[in-house]
Amino acid sequence: MKTIAIAGTFDSKGKEFLYVKSVIEGLGLKAYTIHCGVFAPLFTPDVSNRDVAAAAGMNIDEIAGKKDRSIGTEALAKGMEQLIPKLYAEGKFDGILSFGGTGGTSIATAGMRALPIGVPKLMVSTVASGNTAPYVGTSDIMMFPSIVDVAGLNSFSTKIFTNAVHAIAGMVQFESAPPQDKKPLIAATMFGVTTPCVDYAREYLEEQGYEVLVFHATGTGGQTMESLIEGGFIDGVLDLTTTEWCDELVGGVLAAGPHRLEAAGRCKVPQVVSTGALDMVNFGPYDTVPEQFKGRNLYKHNPSVTLMRTTVEENRQLGEIIADKLNMSEGPTALMIPLKGVSMLDAEGGPFSGAAEDEMLFNMLRQHIDRSKVEFIELDANINDQVFAVAAAKKLVELMDQGS
Repeated sequence: MKTIAIAGTFDSKGKEFLYVKSVIEGLGLKAYTIHCGVFAPLFTPDVSNRDVAAAAGMNIDEIAGKKDRSIGTEALAKGMEQLIPKLYAEGKFDGILSFGGTGGTSIATAGMRALPIGVPKLMVSTVASGNTAPYVGTSDIMMFPSIVDVAGLNSFSTKIFTNAVHAIAGMVQFESAPPQDKKPLIAATMFGVTTPCVDYAREYLEEQGYEVLVFHATGTGGQTMESLIEGGFIDGVLDLTTTEWCDELVGGVLAAGPHRLEAAGRCKVPQVVSTGALDMVNFGPYDTVPEQFKGRNLYKHNPSVTLMRTTVEENRQLGEIIADKLNMSEGPTALMIPLKGVSMLDAEGGPFSGAAEDEMLFNMLRQHIDRSKVEFIELDANINDQVFAVAAAKKLVELMDQGS
């Protein structure tokens, strides 16, 4: 019998969670209840809030005595982060479900994020239609809008609760079969303006017997790739699209944080890196571009995305940043430079074609890359030329062979 964990604040929303429990059991599944509220629950759970707090080295009585919502939320979130993966490893449940507002969502998703990718995790939340990045992070949590607040049982809430139970019931009961022949995993980064490059490289690598996971370099994509590298899932990295550093540096909307480009080098995973889409910073619709950038070279990629050409000075800084990151590498690393442009838009005659900008970027990399740690390769091609893409793929295979 499959088991679904129900995590929630059984003190303030006990009636609602009892209803959810009854729906799960009505489907012939087992419910495993985890109380992560501050005060006494409406019903006796399988895992108490005392257990959750203890996992964070805290005492629930002391937490309750402070009567401070923020302290309680933070403590119980830390406890869930520690306890939930342990319970899953012990075989206590097959998937996890929760319901809540901002507080309950913060607590429950802290535990969900700590679970392996692929474990069914569903959060029914009042914030599901807003910015969910703080709750989802780089995990595969499914956010399900609650429509109405998780407060009482009515014709709307019971329908939403039932749909959510049916959704996770399907996930736990209909699992994908593991592959018969596990292939080495390669992570690759792609953007719309570097798609031909990554497609050529992916096709070559798949012909050689590798499985390629492509990550869209949209901030979350880069962060997710880095977390999977850290988790030991990835055997090789084809990081051809490093554009997220433009947004991190200049203030665009698709930044991946200051630790982008570190995981592969730190974990000694073979990597081939390039300068894909370092010609652009990303913003939303044209009217949302910050006023100080309105005089810059802007390109309407589509109604929702406006691109801005990076300047010579920005490329100087980007070259230094990327060199610093790659010089930290402890494993096989190669940097490949496409001398005829770093994206579709940077090709000859394109709207972002910029010899001065590209030359500054390339010169900074030439000057600052530590050749004792990083193999430096220049090709007289645009990044999207097949010759460049296949050369990058072949180099990665070579580095992986050296490390095996």
